[in-house]
Amino acid sequence: MEYRKLGKTGLELSLLGLGGFHLLEIELDTVKEIVKRYLEAGGNYFETARSYGDGVSERKLSKVLPKEGIVVASKTESREKQSSEKDLLSSLKALGRDHIDILFLHAVTKNDYWEAISSSNGALKTVEWAKKEGLIRYVGITSHGYGGTLLKALKEYPFDLFMTQMNYYDRFNFPEIETKVIPYAVSNNIGIVAMKSLADGYLWRSVGNAFRYTKTIPVSCIVSGINSLDQLEEDLELIEKEPFSPEELEQLFFEAPELGNYVCRQCMKCLPCPQGINIPGLFLAEGRYDRQMLDGKVRSAADYALRDRLAHWFGSEDQGIEEYNSMSPGVDACTDCGICNERCPYVIDIPRKLGIVKSKITEGYVW
Repeated sequence: MEYRKLGKTGLELSLLGLGGFHLLEIELDTVKEIVKRYLEAGGNYFETARSYGDGVSERKLSKVLPKEGIVVASKTESREKQSSEKDLLSSLKALGRDHIDILFLHAVTKNDYWEAISSSNGALKTVEWAKKEGLIRYVGITSHGYGGTLLKALKEYPFDLFMTQMNYYDRFNFPEIETKVIPYAVSNNIGIVAMKSLADGYLWRSVGNAFRYTKTIPVSCIVSGINSLDQLEEDLELIEKEPFSPEELEQLFFEAPELGNYVCRQCMKCLPCPQGINIPGLFLAEGRYDRQMLDGKVRSAADYALRDRLAHWFGSEDQGIEEYNSMSPGVDACTDCGICNERCPYVIDIPRKLGIVKSKITEGYVW
């Protein structure tokens, strides 16, 4: 197992981390088997959360984790001091530990959340108290979807690490993670933990490419939700594969079935539009709104159900609407001249997609 340093903490994490959410789905005996094999393979990073079954994941881990030689993290979604302190103490009791290595402030996806957390009675008071009392060693923050609030929080408070989604699908819906958040973290020696390498299961057809892609990013650890020994063995094999070269990445972006001829790669080659429309900007707004999941094409019932479930998984619709409304000229300025289609290397029907974007955001998916 490869180990990487976690920013300024001094901790060394196994590249494959074991996520705790999917432990809710399996019996304790299976959890024991998975944890035993993971430890044998050199894994040392275990991550759970108070909200995973109201402590069920934590209690399961308490039955199987060794007391030493591992790194344990949990999370609180509480925004204010009293409730986040209660969460932490409940987590410690459920885990059967007198301290944990990392406490994450979880799912800080909107500025309102961060303002509450950083207020005079916010959850930051809990992490500062907990550090002083030796209940936690390091503090992290997690986010889902749009990375603007995450970047703001990292700039305003000296977090030791952060975690958010990193996959080749959402790269094109939330590119600021890779273009702004990660460079800031690297330059400030903030630990980087990746989650959702499979885009919440959407990349199930391309697991190998998904792991290789996330490994290409300068992450300290890739956390995977694992609910079977077979899945663990596959992850252990995939985590050893080489990262993508720049040339291989370009090929992936062309060929990935999940991207196809609908998802905008933000290459900007469609510009300039004769009517002055910011085509990539409108498609980015769509990415925030529903991750470019729903495209009007007929597929299997299972595929539609997955897309429909994941489209609004991150709750970034307001960001998409705000960005869409800020652009002028808008979609209505399109004359369907076809010049953009001729330029698009990914064979996206741009005028059709522009119409879909307008329908999603202003008409409620009527196209």
